[in-house]
Amino acid sequence: MSNDPLLQPFQLKHLTLRNRIMVTSHEPAYPEDGLPKERYRAYTVERAKGGIALTMTAGSAAVSRDSPPVFNNLLAYKDEIVPWVREMTDAVHEQGSAIMIQLTHLGRRTRWDKGDWLPVVSPSHHREPAHRAFPKKMEEWDIERIIKDFADAAERMKAGGMDGVELMSYGHLVDQFVSPLTNELDGPYGGSLENRMRFTFDVFKAMRERVGNEFILGIRYTVDECLPGGTDNEDGIEISKRLRDSGLIDYLNVVRGHIDTDPGLTDLIPIQGMANSPHLDFAGEVRAATKFPTFHAAKIPDVATARHAIASGKVDMVGMTRAHMADPHVVRKIMERREDDIRPCVGANYCLDRIYQGGLAFCIHNAATGREETMPHAIPKADVRKKIVIVGAGPAGLEAARVSAERGHDVVVFEAANNAGGQIRLTAQSERRREMISIIEWRMSQCEKLGVTFHFNTWAEADTVAAENPDVVIIATGGLPHTEVLTEGNELVVSSWDIISGDVKPGTNVLIFDDAGDHAGLQAAEIIAKTGAKVEVMTPDRSFAPEVMAMNLVPYMRSLQKLDVTFTVTFRLEAALKNGNQIVARVGSDYGGVQKERLVDQIVVNHGTIPLDELYFELKPMSKNLGEVSHVELLGGRPQSVVRNEEGTFQLFRIGDAVAARNTHAAIYDALRLTKDL
Repeated sequence: MSNDPLLQPFQLKHLTLRNRIMVTSHEPAYPEDGLPKERYRAYTVERAKGGIALTMTAGSAAVSRDSPPVFNNLLAYKDEIVPWVREMTDAVHEQGSAIMIQLTHLGRRTRWDKGDWLPVVSPSHHREPAHRAFPKKMEEWDIERIIKDFADAAERMKAGGMDGVELMSYGHLVDQFVSPLTNELDGPYGGSLENRMRFTFDVFKAMRERVGNEFILGIRYTVDECLPGGTDNEDGIEISKRLRDSGLIDYLNVVRGHIDTDPGLTDLIPIQGMANSPHLDFAGEVRAATKFPTFHAAKIPDVATARHAIASGKVDMVGMTRAHMADPHVVRKIMERREDDIRPCVGANYCLDRIYQGGLAFCIHNAATGREETMPHAIPKADVRKKIVIVGAGPAGLEAARVSAERGHDVVVFEAANNAGGQIRLTAQSERRREMISIIEWRMSQCEKLGVTFHFNTWAEADTVAAENPDVVIIATGGLPHTEVLTEGNELVVSSWDIISGDVKPGTNVLIFDDAGDHAGLQAAEIIAKTGAKVEVMTPDRSFAPEVMAMNLVPYMRSLQKLDVTFTVTFRLEAALKNGNQIVARVGSDYGGVQKERLVDQIVVNHGTIPLDELYFELKPMSKNLGEVSHVELLGGRPQSVVRNEEGTFQLFRIGDAVAARNTHAAIYDALRLTKDL
């Protein structure tokens, strides 16, 4: 038996959880037709294989048709969900993990033009800013119907083999009843705290009658909304005690904050650059006040913090949800005393931000997450050892090196700079994004353990590569800033990279033309604005920085608004002309009929990158495949077999931004799906 606090079992009613680490309910947006089919099941089971004690699915599964998901959620109101749930729960149980599901009615946290176009309902007419729907104020028959829907859904989940159900409260309909900010009902469900909590208890009573006393029921709820006039800390402790004393609930899953706005959501689920475990002590106060099983998760990305959470008695189960998207085998590696091998969560929040834009949740630097059917988390050995030469030690090159070395190949990496990292090293110059460097540091550590040879400060040429007698050459040289986007005056502009790196001093009156819409434009804006300069960020798009996405945008805006940065949308910088020590910026619009001018002393262009691909084209005639990639073989998980040049001596591939400007995840995915089959 281990003495590690994290590896101690926890008894939750009749259920013995094998350790103290859990994945809290979250929705990766993998359902098909609202059902947890193969992709969803493979993702969930992988975490069970990794040793997690309790995995929770669905953040959250909808219980009613007038609670249409705003992204791709499970639909617990469908009878046909039961066999799919059973397949998933059986597979998780076979791996020794417990599994629960979170149920919800979204209330006002959805839109009327989703699903069946039914009116959104809530205990008031107040619109939620994030989803913009004006709700219908609920009638008694709405309340009765939805209580029954919760009971029906809980019964389905029990029939599907779930160990329990968690009620999602904060920000959703249950919490909209509890909070005085969103409940304007009269009579039994409005007014006093007792009345506002009546809906919660009526739902639990209805579910308990259906599922019996042995089935686990819990609630994830906010103890403090952190909003004027809302549920405060004192109210929250009282609510917690009433939940405990009800006899209906088996555990409390504590959060703090509100999610009706992007800033509120980001404070509740912090991202990189924000403090780790900001609500852990608060959760400990709830446990101390209630002496009741208490769970908690909110940016607890590392094992040391999780271990402290348990050892100090702050919580009984600690959630490491995004950490398990980065590495589903966290627990197994703890057990094997391989904590240094755990792939770190860097808080980039690529996972969550994607689902709010209608995409699937993917980890920024684990391309196998969500692709478990086709991409391996553990890399198998190759049958034949090869010599692999990789040029470039950015995220794409390092992933290619790591995976190739895991395959057992002899790997050599050439890098022109004096250290690894590529664009990520530039990104990490920003204090807010310094955690990104862990993407590089983890891969370097893994490569060193695997015996990869690195040659830094080396500008690889064709002869350099050929001298290694490679079987495979992978070009991962990335790209360089593309600033030649004007009809006139391209020589007068600088790139966002120039500003971030410190190679160019910021001006005093600066126009940033950003039509890439990624982090680099906002990073440059913040650096310049902090010098006291006047800054305008201009984009031809109808919204600025769309690639940064909602939750990542929050810290930027908190900084840039204080620095009085101006944002101008739907205008395009067309030309730049020298005017003494100033620059005249000519501005037009894709919508036509507009010509304006700005007089500034610096223009910064953020327009992505163009591939640094000279070496690739120099090597191409020497290669067997002439650089060709078979998409059929790539997507089918088979080794590349293209031969276009019988005289060639090696296979040649390029990945990441050496192909085209994309992002970190795309670069790492390029590398993984190519090299896993070498």
